Amino acid sequence: MNSLIGTYECKVDAKGRLMLPAALKKQLAPELQNGFVLKRAVFQECLELYPMKEWEMLMQKVNKLNRFKKKNNDFIRRFTAGVKMIEVDANGRLLIPKDLVGFANINKDIVMSSAVNIVEIWDKTKYEKAIDDATVDFADLAEEVMGQDDADDRIS
Repeated sequence: MNSLIGTYECKVDAKGRLMLPAALKKQLAPELQNGFVLKRAVFQECLELYPMKEWEMLMQKVNKLNRFKKKNNDFIRRFTAGVKMIEVDANGRLLIPKDLVGFANINKDIVMSSAVNIVEIWDKTKYEKAIDDATVDFADLAEEVMGQDDADDRIS
């Protein structure tokens, strides 16, 4: 799958349904028939929407963990807590289960933000705060993560 692009503001109805934005739905079109997995994010109070193929690749990595190590079992249990299979209905809507709405404190206004090969689903207020909080440290983070000299990049 190609990298997803875009950040979209949406609304969730009282039942937890949201309409996929047209531009995002178009990018996800090849994945719509296979469904998605929705889960709690590890580091933030948001949700992560995985196309099924991406989820299966991730689970192949997780499945290689030695389950006779307690920390691995603890990780698997917490990583998969609240995981739900999700389908997009004929109207282009997906339903966010109530427990996941509660985890992410989702209200009416949300943001769907592409994160390379998955989509993060945020309560709009929390998303804006996370972006604002990250702005201060982003230059340092960018240098640390992306600015490392690799041996392959050096000119001899």
